[in-house]
Amino acid sequence: MKRSIGLAVVAAPLALAAGAAEAHTGVGATSGFAAGITHPIFGADHLLAMIAVGLWAALLGGRAMWLVPATFVGVMTAGGLLAMAGLGLPVVEVMILASVVVLGVLVAARVTVPTAAGMAVVAAFALFHGFAHGAEMPAAASGLAYGLGFALATALLHAAGLAMGFAARALQSRPLVRIGGGAIAATGLVLLVA
Repeated sequence: MKRSIGLAVVAAPLALAAGAAEAHTGVGATSGFAAGITHPIFGADHLLAMIAVGLWAALLGGRAMWLVPATFVGVMTAGGLLAMAGLGLPVVEVMILASVVVLGVLVAARVTVPTAAGMAVVAAFALFHGFAHGAEMPAAASGLAYGLGFALATALLHAAGLAMGFAARALQSRPLVRIGGGAIAATGLVLLVA
C-alpha cells in the first residue's frame, strides 16, 4: 500500500505532463464557470505549478500550509483582473514556465524559507498565471463566473499538492516528494525549451 501511494506521488506529475504542453489551447467549454475551471486543469504548465505550490506549502508546514496557497489564489485573481482590464504584462508565458521549474526545484531541494518569503515567491508567479487566465477569458464569458472557476480549480490543485505532501509525510516517503519536485522541474524545462 505504501509503495502504491508513493509511486502515485512520483508518477502523477509525469502523467499529467504527458498531456497538452500548453494551458492556453481553448480546450473545453467556451464561456463562464466551466471555461474558468478547465483552464488550469487542462494545461500542464498551470497544473504542475499549482501542484508544486501545494507540495511546497506542505514541506514548509505551519501557517505556510494555508497562507502560501491562499496568497497564490489572491494574487492570481488580481493578475486576472489586470488582464480583463486590458493592461499589458510582458513575458507571461516565459514566467509561467519558469514557475514550473522554480517551484519544482524548491520542492525537490526541500528549500525552506519563512512563511512571508514563501508567500512572496508564489505571489510573483501567481500574477503571471492570473494574467494568462484573464487574458484568455472568452469574450462572451461572465468575468465573475470565469474567475470563480479558475480560482476554485487552482485551490483544488493546491489541495491536491498538499494532500500528496501529507501522504508522503505519513508514509515517511519524503524522497518521493523530492523526486516528484524534480519531475515537475524537469517537465518545466522541457516545456520552456519547446
